[in-house]
Amino acid sequence: MIGRVLIVGHGSIGKRHLKIVRERLPSADIRVLRHRQSEDTAEGANGCFYDLNAALNFGPQAAILANPSPLHIPIASKLSAANCHLLIEKPLSDNLNGVDALIEQSHEQGSVLLVGYNLRYLESLEFFRNTLNEGRIGQVISVRCDVGQYLPSWREGKHYTQTVSAKKELGGGVLLELSHEFDYLRWVFGDIEWVNAWISPKSSLRIDVEDTVHSIIGFMPKGNTAAIVGTLSLDFVRHDAVRQCTIIGENGTLKWDAISGTVSVFELGDTAWKVIFEQRLDPNETYRRQWDHFLQCIEGKSKPKVSGWDGRAVLSIIEAVRTSAQSDGTRTFVT
Repeated sequence: MIGRVLIVGHGSIGKRHLKIVRERLPSADIRVLRHRQSEDTAEGANGCFYDLNAALNFGPQAAILANPSPLHIPIASKLSAANCHLLIEKPLSDNLNGVDALIEQSHEQGSVLLVGYNLRYLESLEFFRNTLNEGRIGQVISVRCDVGQYLPSWREGKHYTQTVSAKKELGGGVLLELSHEFDYLRWVFGDIEWVNAWISPKSSLRIDVEDTVHSIIGFMPKGNTAAIVGTLSLDFVRHDAVRQCTIIGENGTLKWDAISGTVSVFELGDTAWKVIFEQRLDPNETYRRQWDHFLQCIEGKSKPKVSGWDGRAVLSIIEAVRTSAQSDGTRTFVT
C-alpha cells in the first residue's frame, strides 16, 4: 500500500527508523531528507535529498520526521499539504506555534498524524495501566514519577555537547527530551489540570538548557473521587539511570520500572514486593510496534494511539511548567 517513504533526518533516531521501515516495507522506495551533504551513504535507503522541494516532488506517501523538534512544524505542514501521512518523533514541536494548524490540516486532508511517544508501546507500561484500572490497589492516593540519566553517557560515539539534548536551538533540555513522562502520565491518569514547577540548571554540564526539573502535578478530577496529585522529577545528571512510576493506593503500592521491564506490587498485608510482570525487550521493539501501528492507521484499521492533539497537550503542559518555574513555583493551569 505504501510505496514511497521519506525519512527526515539521519541522526541516530533517523537511522533506527530507516532500518525498521526497510524491514517492514522491503520493496518500498525509501529516501532520506538531510540538511547537508555527507559521506554517509544512508545504508538501506534508495537515495537522499538535500532540498525539501525535491523531497516533495518525490511524492512521499508516508514520512517520519526524525529531525530536531524546532524544525518539525514547517516541514510537516508542507508534507501534510501534499497529503502525506506523518509519524512525528517526540516532541511534536518545541512550542505551540503552528501546531493547531498542522493538526487541523491533517484532519482536513484525511491523513494520519501520529506522534512518536514510543513508551506507549511498552508491554510493561500497558500492564501497569491495566492493573491500575482493574482496581488492584484501590483508590489512588498519590503518584511519584522519576526519570534521569547522566547526559554524557546517553549516546556512544558523540560528545554530549554536540547532541540535540544539549542545545536549546535544537529543542534540547529535559522538558522536551524527557517529555515521554508527560504523555504517559496523561495516558494512565488522565488530563493534567495544573502544575507547580522548579527548574534547576545547577550541574557542571556544558549545556545551554535545563538539566533538572521538579514538579507537582494535579490531574483533572474524575467523578466524585478526589483529584490525584503526583510528583515528577526529570534530570540529565544522575549516574544511576532510572525511569519509573510508583502509585500509592489505599490497598497497596504499584510500581513500574521501565529499565528492568517490570511491574511490582506491595499489597495490604504483604512483607515484600512481588514482581507481577517482567519482560526485557530489544530497544527497537517499541519502534517496530509503533511502525506496525502507524501502517495500520494508514490502512484505516486503527486510530492513532498518540494523536496530534495528544502531542499538543504535552506541549501545553511543558509551557505551564516553564511559566510556573518563572514565577517561583506558582500554581499554573494547563491551557
